[in-house]
Amino acid sequence: MPTPFERPGNLSIVTALEVQLDVQLGRLRLKNPVLVASGCFGYAREMAGLVDLGRLGGIIPKTITRSPRAGNAPPRTVETTGGMLNSIGLDNDGIETFVDRQLPYLAELGTTIVVSIAGKSHDDFVEMARRLDGLDGIAALELNISCPNVTGGADFGTDATMCERVVSGVRGACSHPVLAKLTPNVTDIAAVARGAEAGGADAISLINTCLGMAIDWRRRRPRLGNVMGGLSGPAIKPIALRAVYQVARAVKTPLVGIGGIASIDDVMEFLVAGATAVEIGTANFYNPTVSIQILDLLPNAIASLGAARIADIVGTLAIGSNP
Repeated sequence: MPTPFERPGNLSIVTALEVQLDVQLGRLRLKNPVLVASGCFGYAREMAGLVDLGRLGGIIPKTITRSPRAGNAPPRTVETTGGMLNSIGLDNDGIETFVDRQLPYLAELGTTIVVSIAGKSHDDFVEMARRLDGLDGIAALELNISCPNVTGGADFGTDATMCERVVSGVRGACSHPVLAKLTPNVTDIAAVARGAEAGGADAISLINTCLGMAIDWRRRRPRLGNVMGGLSGPAIKPIALRAVYQVARAVKTPLVGIGGIASIDDVMEFLVAGATAVEIGTANFYNPTVSIQILDLLPNAIASLGAARIADIVGTLAIGSNP
């Protein structure tokens, strides 16, 4: 019998060798749909001896800002049930240091580099995009308009009009494809996604971390120096899947799923829900080779659904009746 996600009448057998893993995100083409999320690979130097970086669909280095940032007060990370809280606060050396010291190395890795940028104002985002335009090694920009650990920039990810304006401003300031990374800490993520689409986003990345906190009740103190932080890991996967499903039904822009991805089953769930690609984050901290392990299994998983391309299964979740 055909599998639940095969198209009617498709009874052909597809082998893993026939599966094409390349995907299209607007103007950005990836050799496969598996990227590593911003903040989880640093600037990739730390992982060079552990992972064949050239095999990845893409790397999104640690978010950069116009000026250096010291980040939030420690402690900055704490393990929680089913995940991790972080309150790094976008600690980075600024855009000029990134361009001078990090980008030349990243450009030689043989994979797509999507640079994550954050700003406190509309002009911050636009000026950073203009500074990065045309630089060798940069394939696209991901707008971090959703970090819960800083003030100002996240406002663009909670208001559809502001989101549209900043995406449009960045797109007008550079030739790079633009991804808008959205926050789950809103009442209607689909509305914000429509703003990103209206602004001309090539893809929408969702979700960033969920705002949370942890408490040491014996000391009657928060476990994070900044009191609250962003929750990531397996605990947020159901929220991320819900967001991808909702947004996929609201926009035509390609989606990148993020949140609790640690296995081939996780990846396939996001694809079927409506994502064209995925970013793997927290799992890298305890299993640095997880992305390569997933890539090794992906062709067989796609073929098992009778599909020869990623696009054939994206958004094919069956709703309302038994297959």
